[in-house]
Amino acid sequence: MSTPTSSWPEAVMDTFRSQKIRQVAYVPDNAAKHLIELVLADKDIAAVPLTTEEEGVAMAVGACLGGERMALLVQSSGAGNCINMLGMVNECRVPLLMLVTIRGTWTEFNPWQMPMSEATATVLGAMGCVVKRVDKAEEVGPIVSAACQLAFNTNRPVAVLMDQRLVGTKEFK
Repeated sequence: MSTPTSSWPEAVMDTFRSQKIRQVAYVPDNAAKHLIELVLADKDIAAVPLTTEEEGVAMAVGACLGGERMALLVQSSGAGNCINMLGMVNECRVPLLMLVTIRGTWTEFNPWQMPMSEATATVLGAMGCVVKRVDKAEEVGPIVSAACQLAFNTNRPVAVLMDQRLVGTKEFK
């Protein structure tokens, strides 16, 4: 993994704290490794590892019903696994903040990552998700904060697509 040029995970954690995110579900992801480590170290946030991404969408429903805020961390290829479940959160007006690390766009070595990375924004949008993009470190905090407020103020799914230039590229060795 090439090193990202910024410390964007700290900006995300600041938002999680200020917006009172109490649960973070994730599928292990090298691009989000530092963010996941920060979440695991935070005693006020329940970090929940998933076996598949759509479990996180169901978890958002439970968090909403329990009066808590949660965020879901997925990779672009895993966002495709959530498509059917997004119909439920959209129809039931469940807030969902998704942070999607993108693979397949910037110096990618694995051609299997490219189709979903190209389709992620379109497919999520078609399922009723508001989609925001971020590719600059200085924009991470404001964009994730705005996305969080949008999700929880309007009870909608909102996805922030975190470009590969921001999160770093995986290298084949």
